[in-house]
Amino acid sequence: MQTEMTGLPLIACCQPLAGRLTDAEAADTAELFRVLGDPARVKIVSLLARSDEPVCVCNLVEPLGLSQPTVSHHLKRLTDAGLLRRDQRGRWAYFSLRPGALARLGALLEFEEVAT
Repeated sequence: MQTEMTGLPLIACCQPLAGRLTDAEAADTAELFRVLGDPARVKIVSLLARSDEPVCVCNLVEPLGLSQPTVSHHLKRLTDAGLLRRDQRGRWAYFSLRPGALARLGALLEFEEVAT
């Protein structure tokens, strides 16, 4: 069986890559993907993105179905990656997305189309 290929767009081969990442940018991006490689962390980012106010760690335990120490571990990894802001209020920590965090994540997923 032969498939007709006339309707497929051509990919321009051997053109310079626009917006090429430096080694440092590639390493930072890879680390960010590693941090987001856990479903619980993706859920945390989603929950915080939908909240108008910072969220107490105690209010994340039930929706995630994880223990408080495990939730705290995930929050620390996201904070260390620069995605979250942590505010200490007495003995409780409150978390919110850092300004620009969603734009940063969105920029990682936007690729320009290949020229034809």
